[in-house]
Amino acid sequence: MQKNRSAHRFRQSRNIWAIACSCLLAAFTVFVLLDTFVIGRVQQTVQEADYSSIVAAQGSNASVQEVSNTSAQADSSSVASSSVASSSAASSSAQAASASGSSSSAYASSSSGASSHGGKHEGRHGSSSGSSSGSPSGGSSGSSSSATTDVSQVIPGTASATSAGTSVGSYSDGNIQIEVYSLRAYDTDIYVADVQVSSAQYLKTALAQNAFGRNLKDTTSNMADAAGAVLAINGDYYGFRDEGYVLRNGVLYRDTASSGTDALVVYGDGTMAAASQDSNTAQSLKDAGAWQVFSFGPVLVDNGQIAVAANEEVGQSKSSNPRTAIGMVSPLHYVVVVSDGRTGDNEGLSLYELAQVLIDNGASFAYNLDGGGSTTLYFKGEVINNPSSGNRSGERSVSDIVYFG
Repeated sequence: MQKNRSAHRFRQSRNIWAIACSCLLAAFTVFVLLDTFVIGRVQQTVQEADYSSIVAAQGSNASVQEVSNTSAQADSSSVASSSVASSSAASSSAQAASASGSSSSAYASSSSGASSHGGKHEGRHGSSSGSSSGSPSGGSSGSSSSATTDVSQVIPGTASATSAGTSVGSYSDGNIQIEVYSLRAYDTDIYVADVQVSSAQYLKTALAQNAFGRNLKDTTSNMADAAGAVLAINGDYYGFRDEGYVLRNGVLYRDTASSGTDALVVYGDGTMAAASQDSNTAQSLKDAGAWQVFSFGPVLVDNGQIAVAANEEVGQSKSSNPRTAIGMVSPLHYVVVVSDGRTGDNEGLSLYELAQVLIDNGASFAYNLDGGGSTTLYFKGEVINNPSSGNRSGERSVSDIVYFG
């Protein structure tokens, strides 16, 4: 009996244990199923949220892209309209310039080398600017050889390298075309002449009293009148010193070098270049085809770049003065710049400012000539600028001129 009770209790315990295990297994199964369901729903919610975000982002990007495309189209239309307007304006300006030969738009230029004014300009350049020496590649092999071009078909105002200014006047024939403008910059009246010739033979020089000599002088206007010049400027005032090559209109007058100075050489093909007088003899330049050789300086523009420092100056002169310079846009195409100075209304230019004006007017090469009281611009029988030595107004007598005619 006791044995049967023990067996019965054992069976009951086993059944209870089996039931408990079954309940635990069922509960675990339900937990797993619920967990799986919940995780699935969470993932679905996240995916739906992500999908909504992606759709929203795509919609936003599409809107942005649409706006960008619209802006680009608008910009393109604006550019096209501006181009058409610019072309139309340029064409109208060219036609107006061709018809009247004048322009009245303002000229503005800035320079980091602006300096104080005053002083006297009598010295010559005493240091080499480091320009290339010798004749240009492909230069003429004789002073009688020169390049020619037809300038009779050039329309005034359309082929000029001159920056916008007020027209002073123009001249044109079958071999010479000249346009002269005045402008105001650096608190100074500046005159720019754009000159095109059919041959370098039309870029000429004249000596005072038609002779070479130390004390021979005359005014620029007198020499220009006697020579029949259309446009003339003062030269290098060779008679003020005993050194420096002098070769004029193919004739060699002085072969004494000015040490450390670059000469300006105009070759028979119309090319302008610098030549070191330390490295080249006057005869070698003549043999290489030099038509004109001047000795003053410095070189202002070389290869289209300013060749002087902001504080560079000539001899004993101060930083701002009346200036005379000549440059080349291309062979047979020249630019002349003359500035007033030493007056209450005119500050004058530094060499750096002068170089900047030349570059603004198309010069690829340019050279400084005698300035100060010598600075004179003659055009069609009149002196155009206001020559001044500071304490005296009017033309100074000089030893030579450069002219076109």
